[in-house]
Amino acid sequence: MKIGVLKPWLFVFPALFIYIAIIFIPTLYTLYLSFFNWNGVAPVKTFVGLSNYTDLLLHDSVFPRAVANNLLWTLGSLTIIMGIGLMLAILLNQKLKGRIMFRGIFYFPYVLSGVIVATIWTWMYNPMQGFFNKALELIGLGSWAQAWLAEPKFALYAVFVAAVWNGVGQPMVLFLAGLQTIPQDPYEAATIDGAKPRQMFWFITVPLLRETFVIVIAITMVSSMKVYDLIYAMTGGGPAESTHVLASWMYIQTFKFANIGTGSAISMFLVLISLIIIIPYVYYTTKKSHL
Repeated sequence: MKIGVLKPWLFVFPALFIYIAIIFIPTLYTLYLSFFNWNGVAPVKTFVGLSNYTDLLLHDSVFPRAVANNLLWTLGSLTIIMGIGLMLAILLNQKLKGRIMFRGIFYFPYVLSGVIVATIWTWMYNPMQGFFNKALELIGLGSWAQAWLAEPKFALYAVFVAAVWNGVGQPMVLFLAGLQTIPQDPYEAATIDGAKPRQMFWFITVPLLRETFVIVIAITMVSSMKVYDLIYAMTGGGPAESTHVLASWMYIQTFKFANIGTGSAISMFLVLISLIIIIPYVYYTTKKSHL
């Protein structure tokens, strides 16, 4: 009997051990470091209590901007990236010539590393020889040319455009998989009843994709809260610290300024904000699934 009770835990143990060793223990240690002033090298850590947290909230001018940028990035991901992914999935679910090729074309950027994507788009935004400024000149709009990554009011949005190109393939594939599980009977019945394509989308497609939406929204929120590579590789958080997100500011504080305690505090804020956003969503969707 005892062996039978232990059997499920024997299967769970490898994954649980990896989770505890790689995620849980480092998270606790990061929380511990956030209460100290330490440069990562000195043999003695100075306990400062909540000072790292209060300094971020009251005295750090970059931190509020990084939080706002993270939330703006999340909102854009949930609307633009996910919306384009859904539209592409619906389009490529039709019986179109070459649809398999187009699926591969739209998905391909997603498999590229963030550094490669950043290199491609940094070149395209080059103020002298970049694709965008040259294209504007060719169509007679040379006055609109900008140093896109050097202007604080444009830089974050310019990086986000690169993120859209890079990330739209994932929700497209997930929505496409969901669409292929929907039977054709409801659409045929709706067509007979005279329903328009827009009505079929809102009253048939969207409700039947509810489980797919749960997965896509969760993945999108998590990935948008931990965005780092594109920001750091394309702008380094500049110009004038205007494109920093929590992950990039945490990296700068930890490894450039050697403020291990401050960087740890930022990481804990990132965890807290992620939990505040994700837990209500998971609770709501779980509750809905049991109704």
